[in-house]
Amino acid sequence: MAVQILMPALSPTMEEGTLAKWLVKEGDAVKSGQILAEIETDKATMEFEAVDEGVVGKILVAEGTGGVKVNTPIAVLLEDGEDAASVAVPVPAAAVAAVATESQAEARPAAVAAAAAAAAPAASTDLPRGEGSGTRVFASPLARRIAKEKGLDLGTVKGSGPHGRIVRADVEGAQPGAVEASRAEARPATPVAVPAAAAAKPAAMPTGMAAETVLKIYADRQFEEVPLDGMRRTIAARLTEAKQTIPHFYLRREVRLDALMAFRENLNKQLEARGVKLSVNDFIIKACAMALQAVPNANAVWAGDRMLRLKPSDVAVAVAVEGGLFTPVLRDADKKSLSALSAEMKDLAGRAKTRKLAPHEYLGGSFAISNLGMMGIENFDAVINPPHGSILAVGAGLKKPVVLADGTIGVATVMSMTLSVDHRVIDGALGAEFLKAVIEALENPMVMLA
Repeated sequence: MAVQILMPALSPTMEEGTLAKWLVKEGDAVKSGQILAEIETDKATMEFEAVDEGVVGKILVAEGTGGVKVNTPIAVLLEDGEDAASVAVPVPAAAVAAVATESQAEARPAAVAAAAAAAAPAASTDLPRGEGSGTRVFASPLARRIAKEKGLDLGTVKGSGPHGRIVRADVEGAQPGAVEASRAEARPATPVAVPAAAAAKPAAMPTGMAAETVLKIYADRQFEEVPLDGMRRTIAARLTEAKQTIPHFYLRREVRLDALMAFRENLNKQLEARGVKLSVNDFIIKACAMALQAVPNANAVWAGDRMLRLKPSDVAVAVAVEGGLFTPVLRDADKKSLSALSAEMKDLAGRAKTRKLAPHEYLGGSFAISNLGMMGIENFDAVINPPHGSILAVGAGLKKPVVLADGTIGVATVMSMTLSVDHRVIDGALGAEFLKAVIEALENPMVMLA
């Protein structure tokens, strides 16, 4: 029985993608694990592997098609002996919708809209039903064949493949009569909260002035229309969501950097032979990671109807790339040396600029750092990246007049920092305690070597 290959969800937040390149063609035999296509998400281009074995009977979505919704059929895989001409080929509704702009969608013929709507349920037509139930079972052809040979009821097997699909490994070890818990029974009695980043719909455009209205305003001026790519569309939607739904408040402090600058200079001289050069940002990352351990209640995220308090210090750092930004995550940053953090950050930032990061490298963490000080910005307020509980905005270190310990006026290198806090997760006193811990580490840098 033919099986549909669906647009995969290559990250927890992926809602749609662009089919950048097919690596197979119609008529090709494919094996499980073979790379079928390159899929472009809002953040990166990733390879998509085959789950099943068979022959590519029909490619439904052409290369370069954008806006293809997750779980939309993109190709049909045939079993041995099947003929593509005898298989009903679904119209990928999401792909049809993706080729039209919003204005085109309003004007397209009713017949096209009806065809797209009629195609929506087609994705489940090849799914067999479990014995003695009306429930459809999502299984690969190979898994169905093995189950049939072993006399297994697929309705009793829990799938480990994408979207709960039953694959070969699930049925090879199963025995007839040894009934596994069904997917419905396996669900916990109480709903599991999905973090806001996973629950968000990044493809949705934020509300605001209509495009037609804006175009009329500038009708007599020269301009170039810049279409939104997946990254910019996601940034627009997520940051609008963040400012509309997260109750931000801001805590501001200044930190004196003279001791850190002298300490860094001395360390870099010692590390020069190893090719290591520490930046001020490396110290900031380490200080924040230590502060998350010192003030564990601040190491938390908002998860819809509850908070998640994290144990490790996973620190996200904003990296500007062409067309947007990434926030790669340095996991267990409190346990790593300054030189290890520096090397890892350089690697992550380099791969972020070429969009080569995997989802697990830019999703997660409870806290982020955004440093515009290196671009000369003295201070600013950063927008929290959901589901994080806070983000630290770091300004430039500048020479300023200060009152010294003996009451006299002197000059010191001073850096402004603003902590943006989600009030649902962190209260004012807790945020102040966390920011104090960050500053104490930066003003006493020797503790970062302990």
